[in-house]
Amino acid sequence: MPGGRLTQQERRQIALGLADDLPYAEIARRLDRPTSTVTREVMRNGGPTAYRADAAHRATERRAHRSTRSPGPRDAAAAPLPYGRDAGAVHAFEEVFTEVLAQSGMTTMLSRVMVALYTTDSGSLTAAELVQRLQVSPATISKSIAFLESQGLVRRERDERRRERYVVDDDVWYQSMMASAKATARIVEVAREGAGVLGPGTPASTRLENVSRFLDFVTESITRAAEQAREVLYTKPGTPAETPAAQDRTEQAGTEQAGARLDSEA
Repeated sequence: MPGGRLTQQERRQIALGLADDLPYAEIARRLDRPTSTVTREVMRNGGPTAYRADAAHRATERRAHRSTRSPGPRDAAAAPLPYGRDAGAVHAFEEVFTEVLAQSGMTTMLSRVMVALYTTDSGSLTAAELVQRLQVSPATISKSIAFLESQGLVRRERDERRRERYVVDDDVWYQSMMASAKATARIVEVAREGAGVLGPGTPASTRLENVSRFLDFVTESITRAAEQAREVLYTKPGTPAETPAAQDRTEQAGTEQAGARLDSEA
């Protein structure tokens, strides 16, 4: 497997792979490179939709040139990461996490802001800290935070120095799941109405009825599981987690209850 920096030709192959909607793993296989190398390359240079091979190559050369100069004040002030974390490993993880969130529907910028907040031990950052960390404009941070706040993914608070901080709550994923369940419940309701409109026993009616039953079953299971597992989001470091056996019993009980209800409707 080749090592060293990516060549300009390899970057052009990455760009072609992205244009063909190939997964990073497949692009990496064709280059005989680690998947993490391709992921870092793409996320460092605009993300999958904005990656340009020549621009990425020039940016890499500029970064290489900067790395050879004498350390400046900012370099000297850079503090080591807490808890003995490996900076390279953390950076690679942040890029992968950003990619996963982007694939779930967020824009790359929103994903980067969320990842920055989630990988900070305090779970909060000021606008200035986000600007410095992500190397973007204050206006970009302001716009991103406004949208994330409107979706209930972050909130604002004032610290002891009266600075506005942006916070990710432990409850975000629970609230997100419940909002999704509520939206799906509306689909169930409409599908059932459609089944009645199209006439009981007809193929179209049966299809919609099956869809409504399936989504109702899955949504109820997810809602119950989210309620049962909500306390996990508040587990503190060093707190023993629930044993796998107990988790299995909880999941099995929920599945059996939902399955029994589904059978009763059939």
